[in-house]
Amino acid sequence: MSAVRPWRPPRGPVVCVGETMAAMSPAPPDTLDGAESVRLSVAGAESNVAMYLADLGLPVSWLSAVGADALGRRVTGAVGKAGVDVSGVRTDPGRPTGLLLKDPDPDGTRVHYYRKGSAASALGPGVLDDERVGAAALLHLTGVTPALSPSCRALAERALHTPPHERTHAVSFDVNHRPALWPPDTAPSVLRDLADRADIAFVGLDEAQGLWGADLAPADVRGLLNGPRVLVVKDGGRGATAFTDEGVCTVPAPAVEVVEPVGAGDAFAAGFLAGLWRGPGLTGALRLGHIAAASALTVVGDHGPLPEEAAIEALLARPDDDWNTSAPLRR
Repeated sequence: MSAVRPWRPPRGPVVCVGETMAAMSPAPPDTLDGAESVRLSVAGAESNVAMYLADLGLPVSWLSAVGADALGRRVTGAVGKAGVDVSGVRTDPGRPTGLLLKDPDPDGTRVHYYRKGSAASALGPGVLDDERVGAAALLHLTGVTPALSPSCRALAERALHTPPHERTHAVSFDVNHRPALWPPDTAPSVLRDLADRADIAFVGLDEAQGLWGADLAPADVRGLLNGPRVLVVKDGGRGATAFTDEGVCTVPAPAVEVVEPVGAGDAFAAGFLAGLWRGPGLTGALRLGHIAAASALTVVGDHGPLPEEAAIEALLARPDDDWNTSAPLRR
């Protein structure tokens, strides 16, 4: 296994900031309009990352706001039960908790959002004054947050305003482009600017092609985003490439029996961040990202159980030529 040794954030607490919604979905293969019942869970990019980080042993907090309603209690309880510190989550008595509906289809899962005017959409830069952020080694954000409202965009801009060499903590940013949330022609420039100011940035190759040019290859994306100390370009089920000043590392994705793809990108980001935290190199971080993503791909919800630690260590120790040729990863 090759071991490019990149810059990595210091060990210490992680804080994830962003909206989490209640989520309703039918069990596959039912569609939303034909199902007799639906399953209630929670869904939010940043809390997904937080829950997987907690699963992987990192101390992590989630900061957000929920409504003073049953769905808000469900969301906060579920994230807290996963081992995440939710004591900084604010309850807003005047705004509801956001809701999404998943509609599985053979051609892909459609997601319908009901989040306009939600409690989390009223978040603003003041969230970053929380003592947990001040004590963090790493702050994690995604491109969903700046799309929710002007105040949420101001939050993301403040988080990334300070130049990396002057920050008291590292910042990771997952582009996580959700076209339905953005006004026309706004997302490409905003998301590129925010991602380019992060210490660690994640973007899907398909996202980058949709935002910045249909013919982009991973190396072209690095040319557009040369600010991050670590840039990870994910290429779906094919693999992922990490770019650093010390070198470039690509790890193919292992075979996975996919139940539903939603949440896999968040799981990958958590696995990669935990892999950097553990050390020593990019190969291990990318592999741990793939392992975490597999746990999300094999369940209906956004957060699936990881393999036991011994199984993770065995997967990380596989020879390069055996990494993605063995039996598919399962729960």
